[in-house]
Amino acid sequence: MRKLISLAVASATAVLVAAVPASATVDKRPKPPINNEWVRVPAEPFDQEAGVTCDFPIHGEAVVDRMMKMVLETYPDGSSKREMYTGALIYQITNKSTGASIEVDISGSSVLNIRPGGSFSNNVTWRVWGPILLGMNEERSNMPSGMYVPNGIYTLDISKTGYRTVTFTVGGADNICDDLEP
Repeated sequence: MRKLISLAVASATAVLVAAVPASATVDKRPKPPINNEWVRVPAEPFDQEAGVTCDFPIHGEAVVDRMMKMVLETYPDGSSKREMYTGALIYQITNKSTGASIEVDISGSSVLNIRPGGSFSNNVTWRVWGPILLGMNEERSNMPSGMYVPNGIYTLDISKTGYRTVTFTVGGADNICDDLEP
């Protein structure tokens, strides 16, 4: 009987040990800081002269602004290395020559990977899901000049010099200058 109990205990122990993965090592991948907080990022109005993106001057202003940002990772000097943006954002874009306007929902979400010395608008790669507002100038981008609302899943890479490259995984972009033309 003792041999039977010992065999049962040994079998149960073997089952429990087998349930633990052999490679139970510590996960050493970098983790985001524990105290991440969403902070509001107010959208600024803007004006552009004719020829910057559209063939006519435009004005843009947020009519719904609930954009939030979270810093996911920082460099040793405290500057942002990775940031996430999300929230409701609707802009009204106006052709300043004619007064024609359009509202665009640009409530996409994105993760920004900021290279050393970079910022929100240069030396950065955006990974985007959904629509954003994106001004492009054919001399400084891989797309014709225009004020675009890209939508889908795509990457926006902005070099140190400000050159913009959009690469779509899925989706496309509408040039809202076409909707505002006189």
